[in-house]
Amino acid sequence: MSWHEVSVDTQTEAVEAISNILMEAGAEGIQIDDSADKATFEAHDSTVMVDWETMPHRISGAVVTGFFATTIDVEKIALDVQTRVNQLADYGLNALPGSVKTNIVKEEDWATEWQKYYHPVRVTRHLTVLPKWETIPASQPDEKYIILDPGMAFGTGTHPTTQLMLQALEIVVRGGERMLDIGTGSGVLSIGARQLGVHQILATDIDEVAVQSAQQNIDLNPSATGIKVIPSDLLTSVPVQRYDIIVANMLSEVLVLLIPDLKTYVTPNGYVLLSGIYFDKKEAIVSQLGSAGFEIMETLQMGDWFGLICQLTTTEE
Repeated sequence: MSWHEVSVDTQTEAVEAISNILMEAGAEGIQIDDSADKATFEAHDSTVMVDWETMPHRISGAVVTGFFATTIDVEKIALDVQTRVNQLADYGLNALPGSVKTNIVKEEDWATEWQKYYHPVRVTRHLTVLPKWETIPASQPDEKYIILDPGMAFGTGTHPTTQLMLQALEIVVRGGERMLDIGTGSGVLSIGARQLGVHQILATDIDEVAVQSAQQNIDLNPSATGIKVIPSDLLTSVPVQRYDIIVANMLSEVLVLLIPDLKTYVTPNGYVLLSGIYFDKKEAIVSQLGSAGFEIMETLQMGDWFGLICQLTTTEE
């Protein structure tokens, strides 16, 4: 089977936004080649040593690629994507050069390329992301594995925003909690949370392909049995009940829309963990959280990306 590639040449700060644009355009998978990945990789312990002198890697900027079925009108998709990428400057994001290109790729070639670059990575003190084709190495004390198949999935667990969320989960999880994972993507946060001891998890994503991908990854992890995944536009299809932990790793523009409704879903002593926050959006998010009655308990940072651990300072009667 072949796929249409629609690739956008851009900057690190626009990667999340362009990934979202491609998914909304109907992409059945996303691939990110980001120059920031090298610095991110080197900042964390890894079960794999990489010789960057021989390993091909991007020196600057980033390329975000969406994979589309060959039955679609790829030229129309490319034009629509180009229009939306050009508009990112209105949101304060530097997406330059922002050029959009199309190509055809065979699925087997795509999968082979993935396996060249995707290796086990220790992303936090306790959690290691492990591609499904790798053998589980000898564990260090307390090491836990999140098994993922990148396939045509959304997210591999190695992006700074995902790592910040996994770090935040390590900080707040005590065991036995109920958690809501909004915009689950590949399911990596839900799987990681279960490994850390969260008891009941509801994961959501607006995209049905992402829901299916998350479920497939959950099925790869025996410890993740029972995690429920549903399609939902933010909280639209989520039954109103209280959760001890709510996680949301998404664009700041979407977080702003989500934050006012979160207090209805979090327990009085519960935590809201947010990421996907680029440095120039942080103050706006902090202000929005304050207006909604949340206090910032801890701020996490990796490069230009931020994660926030929050609690309610006021409760509804």
